[in-house]
Amino acid sequence: MSNVEIYTWSRCPFCIRAKALLDRKGIDYQEYVIDGDEAARSQMAQRANGRRSLPQIFINDKHIGGCDDLHDLDLNEELDPLLSESPV
Repeated sequence: MSNVEIYTWSRCPFCIRAKALLDRKGIDYQEYVIDGDEAARSQMAQRANGRRSLPQIFINDKHIGGCDDLHDLDLNEELDPLLSESPV
């Protein structure tokens, strides 16, 4: 099973929607709630190629993007293969 990490704000509707998709798929993930924590947000942005919007999602340390990116991968049947990969 892959290693999934998601940076969120607790009341962000896009964050909630992305987590709901992962939950429906039965995927365990590490959530980093960074409400108002600029240092954590800067660290996330470094990992996310400068993207500061939330959520930002990583699968096996690969930057996936945000909520829409995650849903697009699912729609194109590309998400499940990523989620089934073992971490390197």
